[in-house]
Amino acid sequence: MRFDILTLFPEMMRSVLESSIIGRAQKKGLLEIRYIQIRDFAYNKHRQVDDYPYGGGAGMVMQAEPIFLAYESVVKDLKKKPFTIYMSPQGKTFRQSTAKRLSKKEHIVILCGHYEGVDQRVLDEIVDAEISIGDFVLTGGEIAAMAIVDATARLLPGVLKSEEAFSEESHFEGLLEYPQYTRPEVWHGMRVPEILLSGHHKNICSWKRKMSIENTFQKRRGMLRSANLTEDERLFADSLKNEKN
Repeated sequence: MRFDILTLFPEMMRSVLESSIIGRAQKKGLLEIRYIQIRDFAYNKHRQVDDYPYGGGAGMVMQAEPIFLAYESVVKDLKKKPFTIYMSPQGKTFRQSTAKRLSKKEHIVILCGHYEGVDQRVLDEIVDAEISIGDFVLTGGEIAAMAIVDATARLLPGVLKSEEAFSEESHFEGLLEYPQYTRPEVWHGMRVPEILLSGHHKNICSWKRKMSIENTFQKRRGMLRSANLTEDERLFADSLKNEKN
């Protein structure tokens, strides 16, 4: 899989995405990430990529042409248009299901905006989807883009040691993850649940599933409405509601 990121701060992104699991995935050839400095395509001696907005208003707006030229440098020799994302607080909220869909793409381009936004015309020209990581505003799209790359890339075959490493995590099946424990068995007077020490795989799996449902009920109850639950699990979730009442 390949990501091309159009950004004003490639070094900021490189320092994060070339470390840890995502960095190792690149070294193993499972993932390719390229950083395109938008300023390299500015057509003025000061490498300025922003200007005052038409109609007035606070702040500056990123110009269409440098962004388009940066994008064109990526796609000019390609036979197929890559899926192109603009990181925007106006976009659809990124979810685990979004990461799963994106992980099926061969090539993704991400545009990181700055200032008060980007000239709408270049968005209309190149962007396939606007994505937000939440209802808040950042100083630029880089942090959000790194979150998208990380969440998506870790789902690629071979990036994690096994599918189990992510298939039991929060949000993967519409539930939050069960509580986790490690050594020692007793810490500050609190014991690890006995079931986890039993060695009985089936019972442990059943406990983890119930705890995922209970955890979701306690922290993000609305998720249970669309979670993939069996009839017995629905009854268990309903019993939690009754206990609460």
